Amino acid sequence: MSEATQTTPEVVWAQRSSKTDAEKNYILLTIAAPDIPDKSFKLDLKPTSLTFIGHSDTKKTTYHVELQFYDEIDVEKSQTHHTSRDVMFKLRKKEMKEEYWPRLLKDSKKMHFLRTDFDKWVDEDEQDAAPDDEMGGMGGMGGMGGAGMPGMDGSGGDGGFGGIDFSKLGGGAGGMPDMGDLGGEGEEEDDDEEMPELEDEDAEGEEAKGKGKEEAEEVKPAAKIEEVS
Repeated sequence: MSEATQTTPEVVWAQRSSKTDAEKNYILLTIAAPDIPDKSFKLDLKPTSLTFIGHSDTKKTTYHVELQFYDEIDVEKSQTHHTSRDVMFKLRKKEMKEEYWPRLLKDSKKMHFLRTDFDKWVDEDEQDAAPDDEMGGMGGMGGMGGAGMPGMDGSGGDGGFGGIDFSKLGGGAGGMPDMGDLGGEGEEEDDDEEMPELEDEDAEGEEAKGKGKEEAEEVKPAAKIEEVS
């Protein structure tokens, strides 16, 4: 039996910055590694780096990525959440400053697996205009106080997210299943039910025309008899 392959997962990121509010001074990081059970991956989060290894039986691959951060993060105050599709992090920047990090990694070399998460990105000079509740619920994420052990602090599948609405983070189509309430299929069904009635009306009209024609033909001979007499 062939051994599982090793894959570098896609990593996307965004950030916020603040010199006075630590709650608004962080990195948002997502590692796309689907179908990995809690017991099948490990995290090693340090002030200047993150190492992720996770095995997926369904994908028959082992995801592995190592990141060396541009600057330090506060491991104790950082948070994470594991789902069946990915692993998400809210990494608290250690240094409080207004300026954004110029990049995520220490090395300025472009990495093929790394890209900006434009769904969550806000320009540095537009942070104040961003919705206050954009990151609502993130405070309930599993803490990283014991980072480095498998399963991320034994948080299981929900990571202590407390029911966060991720459609607010990524601009997803939240609420789309409710579109049926607007009508659509229901209206089409009503139209279909009315169609047979239209056909009946047409049939009645044709029948009435036929009777009128017969009556007219019966009247014509009578008119001729009157003329002869």
